[in-house]
Amino acid sequence: MAARLVRRCCWRHFGAFVSPPSVMPPSLLTPVGKVAMPRALPLASFHRSSPSSWADGFSVRERVEDSGNPEHKVIGELIETAATPQELFQLSELHALNSNQASLIITQLSRLAAEKNLETESILQDKRFQQLISLTDSQISQVWNNTLVNLLKSLYSLGVDSNQREMQSVEQEVLWRLRRLTFRQLASLAEFLVLKQGKESKLLSEVVKKLELRWTELEGTRTVVTLMSKVGNISPALMDRLEDKALELAEQFNPDDIRKITLALAYQNRRCVPLLRALSYHLVQKHSELGLNVLLDLIFAYGKLNFHQPQVFQKIATDLHPQVATMKPVEVTRCIRSFALLKWLSLPLFEAVAQYTLDNTKQLSAPQLCGIILSFARLNFQPSGNEDFFNMVHEELKGQLESLEPHLLTDLVWSLCVLQQAEAPYLRRVLAPDFHARIRGDQSLKAQSLRLKLMHINATAKLESPDYQGPFLPAEMLSSMEPTGERVTLLQSRLREALAGMLGSWDNRRFDVWTIYGWPIDAEVVLNSENKPLPLKDFAAPHLLRSEGTKPLPPGARRVAFLRWEFPSFSNRSKDLLGRYAMARRHLQAAGFLVVDVSSYRGGVLIPSGVSPACLPAPGLATLIPSRPPVRQPEG
Repeated sequence: MAARLVRRCCWRHFGAFVSPPSVMPPSLLTPVGKVAMPRALPLASFHRSSPSSWADGFSVRERVEDSGNPEHKVIGELIETAATPQELFQLSELHALNSNQASLIITQLSRLAAEKNLETESILQDKRFQQLISLTDSQISQVWNNTLVNLLKSLYSLGVDSNQREMQSVEQEVLWRLRRLTFRQLASLAEFLVLKQGKESKLLSEVVKKLELRWTELEGTRTVVTLMSKVGNISPALMDRLEDKALELAEQFNPDDIRKITLALAYQNRRCVPLLRALSYHLVQKHSELGLNVLLDLIFAYGKLNFHQPQVFQKIATDLHPQVATMKPVEVTRCIRSFALLKWLSLPLFEAVAQYTLDNTKQLSAPQLCGIILSFARLNFQPSGNEDFFNMVHEELKGQLESLEPHLLTDLVWSLCVLQQAEAPYLRRVLAPDFHARIRGDQSLKAQSLRLKLMHINATAKLESPDYQGPFLPAEMLSSMEPTGERVTLLQSRLREALAGMLGSWDNRRFDVWTIYGWPIDAEVVLNSENKPLPLKDFAAPHLLRSEGTKPLPPGARRVAFLRWEFPSFSNRSKDLLGRYAMARRHLQAAGFLVVDVSSYRGGVLIPSGVSPACLPAPGLATLIPSRPPVRQPEG
């Protein structure tokens, strides 16, 4: 505030000494339009811009000169009203121009070429254009700051060769004047250079440095939004300042501003929680109606940043629901994928998407249909018209499996396994030796994920598809995915402590068991008919690739699997497991295990401490299942 007051006082003090320049007589203009005056350095008192001129980027000197010369005003109006390049070229022939006016004509030529899609090559090769650019170059120091910035943009837009001497002269002049440009001019120039030259531009790097140093001059929501979305990814330091400024101005942003800011944060992977909280609050409190593009971009950004705000999600889902029927297929798949990433199951919205899929089957491509199935599987969502929906899916995909990319095909079949809709042709296609042979020996993360999903599909084929006869994965594929060196969580350590106290001897339990089905078991116990623990190493273990014992289980004995469910295993809106973990539980039950679910609740483990398995009848094991998982709190 003090700096602003001092600046205003200085403006009033020096303004009294500024007198308009006299009109230049025509005799001082040469026939080719060159002004016969030596190059002079600008007065130091004019280096600062007035408060009233910050908005349009014109300096004090430019305003005074412009207001004091009627002839300049007339020529400026003729340039602005010209509708064709020929009219502009005629102006250059009929009037003796100075370098500033020549620059304005070049800028207008660029604007007309962009608006009317004109061929720029004919403009560049015109002799009169060459005269204009030569005139500008000969008096480049006389071009006003704002006009100079626009001139540089126009030359780039018209496609002038960057190695041309006049072009390099303009670039160099801009570089020299960076300290004299207003913050808004710098921001506009940075935005343009990012699009035209990319991050490697020397001029852009200098402009960004100036923006970093002068960030305190940043004013207005538009400039903040523009810099965050276009320039922020170049300079993390500048982005930090922009986030602080955006937090200060959060209340002033409109929905489209919020959309652009959240997208900028998402694309740069900057999870600025305070800013996201503030934007979410004002979005819910102030803006009752949001456009479709705003809704879709917001839910995409929140999903990419993994930022959870239930009030915003509920509002977006509610606003999207009535619009689903009129959305395009790409919008539907993008929307449903974002909600799936956030683990937010809105039943009305998902039912509407399922109905949209049935009504617009022919408009959906195979990848789009696969994307919808993947999203349903992540949240373990079964449409109310389950039979009709999956009959349509099988009919549409029947002849297109061969055309799908291998990773997409694997994800599709895996998702159908989650939803218990994988038929034999799907299983046979991905479990064939020629399909998985291409990833053997590949240790990339993508290949490891693919192998793990193939193990889950193989488990579905063995445990849940009695009519499927093969092929199955070979043994070497089942042994290559054993996890190593995973961090022990608090819930996991407490589970081990509780079971150690309950079971006693190490022979009576196994921890961190990796099964041939691709699912880990946190703890394994064998109980006899009297609910007493038995030594595990004595008995055959068909769920392991290599078993220590060979004896079959005694009559009445059961295998018990303790499965630990951390908070990310659940949907955000209910106590239901996500599709992946629901399938794991289902597979282990089909393999003969009695499953005990263990979940965290306020940091504790819901297992009665000091209780022996001998005291628990078989139905009593169900009491170890928690009533509900912890509820995620909003990050706001």
